[in-house]
Amino acid sequence: MSVKKELPKLTHQSSALVLSGGGARAAYQAGVLKALAELTPDTNPNPFQIICGTSAGAVNALLLASHTGTFKEAVARLCDLWMGLTVDQIYRSSWRSLFGNLFHITRSLFHHGVGRRRPLALLDNTPLRELVEEVIHFDNVRSNIEEGRLRAVCVNAMSYSAGESVSFFQGTDDLREWRRFRRFGVRSELTADHLMASAAIPTLFSTVKIGDEYFGDGAVRQLAPISPALHLGANRVFVVGVSDNRSPVHWGKKRSKAPKHSPSIAQIAGQLFNAAFIDSLEGDLEHLDRVNLLLDSVAHDRLGDLSPLRPVESAVIEPSQSLDRLAGRKVRYLPPALRWLFRSTGATTSGGGASAASYLLFEKPFLGELIELGYQDAMWEQNKLREFLQPHPIPEETERRGLFGIKVKPQTEAANGNTQS
Repeated sequence: MSVKKELPKLTHQSSALVLSGGGARAAYQAGVLKALAELTPDTNPNPFQIICGTSAGAVNALLLASHTGTFKEAVARLCDLWMGLTVDQIYRSSWRSLFGNLFHITRSLFHHGVGRRRPLALLDNTPLRELVEEVIHFDNVRSNIEEGRLRAVCVNAMSYSAGESVSFFQGTDDLREWRRFRRFGVRSELTADHLMASAAIPTLFSTVKIGDEYFGDGAVRQLAPISPALHLGANRVFVVGVSDNRSPVHWGKKRSKAPKHSPSIAQIAGQLFNAAFIDSLEGDLEHLDRVNLLLDSVAHDRLGDLSPLRPVESAVIEPSQSLDRLAGRKVRYLPPALRWLFRSTGATTSGGGASAASYLLFEKPFLGELIELGYQDAMWEQNKLREFLQPHPIPEETERRGLFGIKVKPQTEAANGNTQS
């Protein structure tokens, strides 16, 4: 007979780590986390009680959540994994595999566009499943929750039948499922299927069946990427994005030269990927900022009237350089079949589709640069991050009222918990 442990009373603010999707771009997150691990104080060995990930960010999230050691040890393992990756550990890159998948897609045209034996996909990502099952020990998630090192972990996927964003979460018993417009949270025992579903980039990787439904990449139709963390109890969020566009410094700079040709296939695909992996997160962060500013203008004794709105402290790190340009210079390191595919579809700098290439370029020259860039970008903000990583006790009156407000950089739950939560 097992005795259920009583969870310790929450005495510090719950911090959440939010990792966006982005295929190979998620190596940037490993670099940011490497810097965070170095800045993490010994008094706070596991700074994030809630970890949320989408697509490739879900792989990073579950690897961290399933590690039984400290945050520093988990990040070291994550960086070692990324530095050792090759394309063939993520998807098959041979001529036989590529043309076999193209033939399978062509045959589907005679069967109402449906793959009869297996779901349709341009690339076979079976190696990714094998890697995930090897390096992520899913049973450890439960033990980390039971022992109080983790409050919750969440991965996001998209239901093809319902057309809704689904947050599969595993966490403490007090957490509740939720439903909002086109998005809902479901308590689940997380497995490789959930992770593979979250990382199933449309048309590129196969959909995954969970229960009676097929699921795909969690970034698709994800209206509020920060929302799951707030539903799971976070009042502080650390967000790692994969876009270089959020800063006003970059706004409007890409409208430079007149195009020499119509958009290539890869350029069109790249914009669709950016819309899925980047735009929703940036819009949610902007919404978060605005609601925090709204709450900051309200007298403290009137905040209760705005329930369930609450201020949420945040920190955001995103690339300071264009990942598209970095990818355009690294396409030559891909295996021959993929180099042909990328060049023939315009997934190069000259073809305008280097953005699409950046999501699939799982080769060390590109991944190493992303990790180093993430590390440097985070270290530039090390003073602010040291302050963010310090454990912040919850004032007694704040805890009683359920309002949390530490001001560092305005961001909120608006995009999430109130209109979102």
